[in-house]
Amino acid sequence: MPIMPARIEIVEGDITELDTGAIVNAANAALAPGGGVCGAIHRAAGPELAEACAALDGCETGKAKITPGFALPADYVIHAVGPVWQGGIHGEDKALAGCYRESLRLAEENGLSSIAFPAISTGIYGFPPERAAEIAVRTVSETLPQTPRIERVVFCCFDASSRRLHEAALQSCGGGS
Repeated sequence: MPIMPARIEIVEGDITELDTGAIVNAANAALAPGGGVCGAIHRAAGPELAEACAALDGCETGKAKITPGFALPADYVIHAVGPVWQGGIHGEDKALAGCYRESLRLAEENGLSSIAFPAISTGIYGFPPERAAEIAVRTVSETLPQTPRIERVVFCCFDASSRRLHEAALQSCGGGS
């Protein structure tokens, strides 16, 4: 399936500052404030985000749920629960792909035209960053044809290393020049 490079962008920066329809939170199963990207999103959104998340009664690994963005520039936060790395033999790849697929589905269902992803599960959950970048880019490129409302997907990388991995993954999928 061809990738749609005009719809995919890779940036290095702070996901909480992006003005997109939704940003994706690398959430925990309880959807509670945590560390890393999750903590930063909760701090930037304000206490209402934790209240909205508590009302959702958690989320399964590989799935996603949506809340308003509250004080964030983004209209919504999509909370995707990535897998904890356990050596790659416990369905981690499939669960990680599910995070991206489900997030795109929720964005499409809510009429959003843009979404920004962090590098889900690559922080304290220990997913190998290169493998995660490949799964993220491949899953998004395979799912975009089913989500025509989504005009812009941003991979928002926390640092240069993650940005380079996502750029390489995009190149290998045929999306680079």
